[in-house]
Amino acid sequence: MANIGFGGALLIFVIALIVFGPKKLPELGRAVGSTLREFKQSTKGIMDDHEKEKEK
Repeated sequence: MANIGFGGALLIFVIALIVFGPKKLPELGRAVGSTLREFKQSTKGIMDDHEKEKEK
């Protein structure tokens, strides 16, 4: 997935724009961003708990 390149990313963006429309796309971006942020915070909490258990 890291080897998409500029052309592939542009193609994905254009298809998403056609499917979801220009008004819905920013809402989807915000939803994905908040979901990823919440997931990151959750995994960080789990890792912190794991580190505390290792110290005991």
